[in-house]
Amino acid sequence: MRKLVLFLGAFVLLMSFRTANDGNKRALYYGFTSMQVDTLFQDKISIRAIAIDGDKVWYGADNSRFGYYDLSKKSRFEEHIYRDTLKLEFRSIAQTSQNIYLLSVANPGLLYQVSKKTQKVKLVYKEIHSKVFYDSMQFWNENEGIAIGDPTEDTFSVIVTRDGGETWAKLLSDKLPTNAVGEGAFAASNTNVVVKGDDTWIVSGGKKSRVFYSGDKGKTWKVIDTPIIQGKAMAGIFTADFYDSKHGIIAGGDFEDLDKKTDNKAITNDGGQTWQLVAQDKGFGYASCVQYVPGTNAKELVCVGQSGIMYSLDGGVNWIKYSNDNSLFTIRFINKTTAIAAGYNKVVRLRFKRQEP
Repeated sequence: MRKLVLFLGAFVLLMSFRTANDGNKRALYYGFTSMQVDTLFQDKISIRAIAIDGDKVWYGADNSRFGYYDLSKKSRFEEHIYRDTLKLEFRSIAQTSQNIYLLSVANPGLLYQVSKKTQKVKLVYKEIHSKVFYDSMQFWNENEGIAIGDPTEDTFSVIVTRDGGETWAKLLSDKLPTNAVGEGAFAASNTNVVVKGDDTWIVSGGKKSRVFYSGDKGKTWKVIDTPIIQGKAMAGIFTADFYDSKHGIIAGGDFEDLDKKTDNKAITNDGGQTWQLVAQDKGFGYASCVQYVPGTNAKELVCVGQSGIMYSLDGGVNWIKYSNDNSLFTIRFINKTTAIAAGYNKVVRLRFKRQEP
């Protein structure tokens, strides 16, 4: 009987995977079988922050630019936000039902509200400090949002709104955990802060690679150590995502050793209280952005970064390469089979073909 059970288990595992003609393991008996890339637009542009709003893909970019691509009309809108002679770079974007919010990196930190209806721009927060560098932004709901940046003192810079984005206030340092000297965040893909319901996770890198967790929308915090590479200025957690309140992934690596595949990806099944390394010396190297595929019970993931476009069918344990394109910085899913990705000089739509049982 025991031999029969083992045989059946091995048979089921074997049937979950197929081998493609190129010799890669792809497959995906219940998952994706192929990927089609449609270029939505190309330009001399760098985009690390996108937000999906129905048929519109909003983006923040370099050289003071923001805009959207309308998927239904196949048209593009773009505008500049001029501030004296500054060339602003927007690496954080978030939204409510009425507005888009764009936050610039570096000094001064400028947060703008953009009306989705009229595209009217309004400055809602300004911070001047030699160490200002904001990395990521999200909204918990229509009224409450959060943005995080590198420390200007000895804690993360955290600003919050409780009135729908009209006003923002910086949390006092005594309300936040202390960062290690040289511990900060990376503005790689607007995924340094993740929110699910009232839960919030902030990820760090540099001297320490840790997860900062709040269960009450930023009022109280605890810090969790992770096994992700740390101790170097450009190493650590660059991206995170949570499927729900329990299942999450953190990824990144060493920006000075982009092909290094060890100690750069970990998963949690307990809301981020503990983390386990996965795919050691396998899968991808430096990761710019990792996202769960919606509607897949925390099993399917897609990553963009140095190794190209990678896909996992088993929660991050194994990875399959779908493209060598390493020019994409960020990705968001529209639905179970379609995602938008952006990066160096382009925005693309990824269409995944799925084979159902």
